[in-house]
Amino acid sequence: MTAQTSRRTLLGAATATGAALAIGTPGAAHAAEASGAGLVAVDPLRHLLRRATYGPTPASIAEIRALGATAWLERQLNPASIADDACTTLIGRLPLAGRDITGVRAAAAAGTFKKYGWEAMFQLGTAAVARAIWSNRQLLEVMTDFWSNHLNVTCPNGDVWDSRPDYDVAVIRRHALGTFADLLKASARHPAMLTYLDNRYSTKAKPNENYARELLELHTVGLVYSEADVRQAAVLLTGATVDDKTGLHRYAPAAHATGAVTVLGFSHPNADPNGEPAVTAFLDYLATHPATAERIARKLCVRFVADEPPAALVAALATVYLANGTAIAPVLRALFASTEFAASAGLKQRTPLEDLAATVRALGFGPDASGTAGLTSLYWALEPSGHQPMAWSPPNGYPDVAAAWSSPSGHLTRWNLHINLAANWWYKQLTRPASLRAALVPTVPATYGGLVDALALRLAGTTMSAAHTAALAAYFGKSTGTALKSTDPALNANFPYLVALILDSPYFLVR
Repeated sequence: MTAQTSRRTLLGAATATGAALAIGTPGAAHAAEASGAGLVAVDPLRHLLRRATYGPTPASIAEIRALGATAWLERQLNPASIADDACTTLIGRLPLAGRDITGVRAAAAAGTFKKYGWEAMFQLGTAAVARAIWSNRQLLEVMTDFWSNHLNVTCPNGDVWDSRPDYDVAVIRRHALGTFADLLKASARHPAMLTYLDNRYSTKAKPNENYARELLELHTVGLVYSEADVRQAAVLLTGATVDDKTGLHRYAPAAHATGAVTVLGFSHPNADPNGEPAVTAFLDYLATHPATAERIARKLCVRFVADEPPAALVAALATVYLANGTAIAPVLRALFASTEFAASAGLKQRTPLEDLAATVRALGFGPDASGTAGLTSLYWALEPSGHQPMAWSPPNGYPDVAAAWSSPSGHLTRWNLHINLAANWWYKQLTRPASLRAALVPTVPATYGGLVDALALRLAGTTMSAAHTAALAAYFGKSTGTALKSTDPALNANFPYLVALILDSPYFLVR
């Protein structure tokens, strides 16, 4: 294949080869989920990076090898100790993403955007993509995404135009590695949650059950409640509202329904019109309920271990959660140290957001030198896949199992992203290496098989099976043993297509 071959022909061939690797052979995406056999190298450090970050980079691999798994994890569990100035400066280009409610409203009043407009929420989503790719505090970003789904407030959503950025900063990020009890209480008091699930409109004359139901079913104990529990919880939660003038949290004693309540074994006289202490006691009770412990442990196992998590590990982590006062860090330490985690390599599949972030990280691209056009384009690149950060419409948050993201159209969307990035057709504002080939394969291998091996090892952390390596060499019309010359198109004009094919493969798809 010559360098003059049209892009249309090359893309067609790339797509065909990608399909063969991704869905037409025994190494299929679903096989990656089921067994992971042969798709990831047996390397516990890379395995930890694949799960606890948005994808390994040469720098993160060097760091974890220098520190060891335990020290690396402890560093990530203390994000304030990790310098992240470059990312902080980058996020500063999206000023509304970090504004509190008063600040967002002030920007709207000053004409920066229209009141009830979505600009602040779009900036927040864009900032989430940027942080996933370029923040050094990778575990914090992973856990922020985890809790954003668990305590979902859809973004963008017109009702929370002024409060959703602050919810991210003051609730999710602040408590992502703290205690679940504190996170739950912060969420319950925040205008974004009170608005999203209608508690701001709940009064003693007309209690609204929306937040009470999701608090039980999604945020804490799961499907172990009765309808009577929902009604009693809704009564207890009346009075927690939002000030219409300021958009800030306000407690309205006159709207609170007094009278004894009982919910799932929790009882309170609830005699004071100021029901906040009663609500705080109720939320602490829910946070430490055994069913909540099991639910949080299971969801963490689904995120970090397997779509069908080992029951013994779930039970063990629930015990750790309760023994440590709902603190999340001890649970994560126990999870990552478990034999079940060590044995789970290959049992998870990247979501579209993770795939995008891992791709940019693997290619070594940087953000725009200035401005936000490239950052914004990455955010919108996720729209066709249905996985823009925080944008899931129902209150249960995005699913984190392979079946939810495995479809022909879903894979095609990813493949288009890969070739657009590798060939520099789109997202041109991103900072790229002067030579992609030199950055990814500094030393020219002797053969086509050696080129495939070197590039697969660089991008996916492992070499491919002999059959898959031969298939990629055959894409260039060569065998794996064919001598490779520095002037060959495979190292020049056609190199991006080989990059994209490896990114399309199940070897890269595995989380």
